[in-house]
Amino acid sequence: MIRREPLAQPVHAPTDQSLGLSPAWTGGGKRLFDLGVAVLCLVVLSPLLAAVALMVRLTTPGPALFRQVRLGRERRPFLLYKFRTMYDGTPSDVHREYVSKLLTDDQPPVGGRRGLYKLEDDPRITPLGRLLRRMSIDELPQLLNVIRGEMSLVGPRPALPWEAELMAPADSQRFLVLPGLTGLWQVSGRSRLTMRQALDLDVEYVRRQSFALDFGILLKTVPVVLSAHGAE
Repeated sequence: MIRREPLAQPVHAPTDQSLGLSPAWTGGGKRLFDLGVAVLCLVVLSPLLAAVALMVRLTTPGPALFRQVRLGRERRPFLLYKFRTMYDGTPSDVHREYVSKLLTDDQPPVGGRRGLYKLEDDPRITPLGRLLRRMSIDELPQLLNVIRGEMSLVGPRPALPWEAELMAPADSQRFLVLPGLTGLWQVSGRSRLTMRQALDLDVEYVRRQSFALDFGILLKTVPVVLSAHGAE
């Protein structure tokens, strides 16, 4: 079984034209590129994905996949796929309170040696989950979201509905585009960044969006993932 959460109602964001985004890339070109690469990656990585799913099931009770409601383009809700990295049934209250402080406090909490963005030594994460997060393997099922048209290979981090409610009005520009499997903030420090820095990079990506930027981010993602720099 896979954990489910109720879908929220979409709230429409401004249009692409309000920022002058290029329709040649933000339209059909980007979609074709995403679809082709995502399908190829799923085919090539299918043995790894099957092995990881089996290990998750065998090491701790619960489903291999975790599904969670996130907000996509124009704040439309969708179910994001990840490999389960936490003990099944663990509450999210502590994480929600922590991220809420990052978004709203004038002096947000300090996160420890891994940086501000993530909880230090989160006890909800399984031993295998820590390894999957460190290597970003837990994110690979989101290739399915890319194929479904709910995400892009490159874009802003997919936000939780309650996170979006706490964001500043200027951050609404991040919802002009599809969220990404990787993005500008992921190759600029990942969890070592503050929440404010991550949100600013999301908006910067929307304003600068192009094939050259997307391709450059994809190339930078590989060494960032391999080095586990800024990961859990």
